Amino acid sequence: MKDGNPKVVVVMPAYNAARTLRMTYADLPHDAVDLVIVVDDGSQDETVKIARELGLEIFVHNGNYGYGANQKTCYREALKAGADIVVMVHPDYQYDPTLLPEMVRPIREGNADVVFGSRLMGTNPRKQGMPWWKYVANRFLTGLENAVFDLHLYEFHTGYRAFRREVLESVNLDMNSDKFVFDQEIVAQMVAIKSRFVEIPVPTRYMPIASSASFVQSSIYGFSILWLLMRFALHRAGVIRMRQFESLQRRYSPGTPIHGNR
Repeated sequence: MKDGNPKVVVVMPAYNAARTLRMTYADLPHDAVDLVIVVDDGSQDETVKIARELGLEIFVHNGNYGYGANQKTCYREALKAGADIVVMVHPDYQYDPTLLPEMVRPIREGNADVVFGSRLMGTNPRKQGMPWWKYVANRFLTGLENAVFDLHLYEFHTGYRAFRREVLESVNLDMNSDKFVFDQEIVAQMVAIKSRFVEIPVPTRYMPIASSASFVQSSIYGFSILWLLMRFALHRAGVIRMRQFESLQRRYSPGTPIHGNR
């Protein structure tokens, strides 16, 4: 934090995002962002070339290690860069980058540790093009997660997320999967350390040029979440203690605003 202003770092986990990276970056409110980091997970297109042309901070994996592995690098590099708030923005242009100030505000004001941009608040995502099977699976899995995590969120499966630095420092990223289920493992870890979650509604775009998980990938992801929820429930009940859900450091005090005059 410099002069009372939190350092906001945007991370973009990229894989074959050449067709949408420029649009995503162009729509970011640049006066609200201090640094943009792109982590390329072995893309076969011109993602890296375009990121360099845009002057972005780039980290390149030497192969396709998976979405979870990509996020691990994103968060580690953002913390190394001194981020106070880290915002994950997918470079596929599905989520609206212009809403970044709204994503950050609850953390700056001390009202949240984690902010989700929810597609299921407000406008029905089916009207925006979400496939019916994704919508049904999302609602079903979110209901189960709310029950197990004792929360009341509209959606856990968003790719638009903002984190307070301290929560990322407190969770054990290394023990999470390198695959898609990382998205929910990190949520379970943050629930375990009693993080405060806030949601804001975000419109989404479903376009042929935007990346999207296949039905098979989504099915594997769904079963992986069921296994995660079972393990988390056993951990919370004290039946089996799991290091994956233990904090790496003493819990920070919640509720401290980190906002300043940008």
